[in-house]
Amino acid sequence: MKLSAAYVLDAVRTPRGRGRAGKRSLSGVHPQELVVRALKALAARGKISEKDVDDVVLGCVSQAGEQGSNLARNAVLAAGWPQEVGGTTLNRFCGSGLQAVNFAAMGVASGAQDLVVAGGVESMSRAPMGSDGGGLDGNNMALRRRVFQVPQGISADLIATLEGFSRAEIDAFALGSQERAAKAIAAGAFAGSLVPVTDDDGKTLLAADELPRATTPEGLAKLEASFATFGASPADEAGRTFDQLALLGYPQATAITHVHTAGNSSGIADGAAVVALASEAFVKERGLKPRARIRAMATLGSEPVIMLTAPGPVSQKALKRAGMTVKDIDLWEINEAFAAVVLQTTRSLGIDPARINVNGGAIALGHPLGATGAMLLGTVIDELERRNLTTGLVTLCIGGGQGIATIVERV
Repeated sequence: MKLSAAYVLDAVRTPRGRGRAGKRSLSGVHPQELVVRALKALAARGKISEKDVDDVVLGCVSQAGEQGSNLARNAVLAAGWPQEVGGTTLNRFCGSGLQAVNFAAMGVASGAQDLVVAGGVESMSRAPMGSDGGGLDGNNMALRRRVFQVPQGISADLIATLEGFSRAEIDAFALGSQERAAKAIAAGAFAGSLVPVTDDDGKTLLAADELPRATTPEGLAKLEASFATFGASPADEAGRTFDQLALLGYPQATAITHVHTAGNSSGIADGAAVVALASEAFVKERGLKPRARIRAMATLGSEPVIMLTAPGPVSQKALKRAGMTVKDIDLWEINEAFAAVVLQTTRSLGIDPARINVNGGAIALGHPLGATGAMLLGTVIDELERRNLTTGLVTLCIGGGQGIATIVERV
């Protein structure tokens, strides 16, 4: 079956708030309400009407407590959208927000739907990582005996060890992310998609990203490695540590050098983002002017211990589907889960670093797990417009050994 185009009509996001419980800017906001603010802002911009929306698809990782009970459907109701608009919530870990966009693109490109709103949310201050109780593998002991997984920070340090990335190189990348983010904020680079979060009385709670901070090489160098103690902790009944278990699959590393810290890893954050996607027929019928079209998309599984190396091969998979090469992409958004992930992907694909995360990334801005992929899609479209460029690729590493990539092209 020949698919038609999937067009991006618009994209908005909330600011990223610090994802810590207590008196943080967004910690008092229910995660459904974060989505409500984004949905209402999207509709208010006038490019879509709520009554035309076929479905709302949202990514969310920790689907427990306030983020349980099909958050997407409840957010639709909380926003006051027509009850005929359905909602579904999905989890592909850090790739959830982009997966929601991709599923929506599939729906409109197939002709099964005309207009879908997709995106994601995570309130890490109210539903911290691990709050769903599933651990790394759903606590399935039969799986654990066959496939052992380690925490992502251990995987990131393993990548740095195998690639020979020094602590100085890792910190230098983190410093660059902070500097690029600061310049982008000063230049208003995020203004096109950023919508403030207000309380019920209309008081602004947060209007700008809360995580970026002044950073120096000296300050970064003083931070302790976040995963050294964890890596030396017993992880199985035989008393083997997480580091030892990781090295069973990668004995060439000899020992894991722990280089990732709170300063060169993604920040814990709260936030939401939504994207409106429409079919070609709907666009023509309504005389709409899309901002971009989805050129290609791909997902890929990878080895689950090292876990975070899939952005390179999944990007190649998407590029092949689009009939493109690395050099055909004007701007890249590679999620900064850990600095080593971006450095390894850059090296493996031979990307010009000047095209990558030009406005900083999750190290500076934060990583609200279920929302980040949709946020990055909006960010790259905004920046393509600002620079009068054409193509962008968004990719994220994913827990359990997966990757996701989406290529967009300005219309």
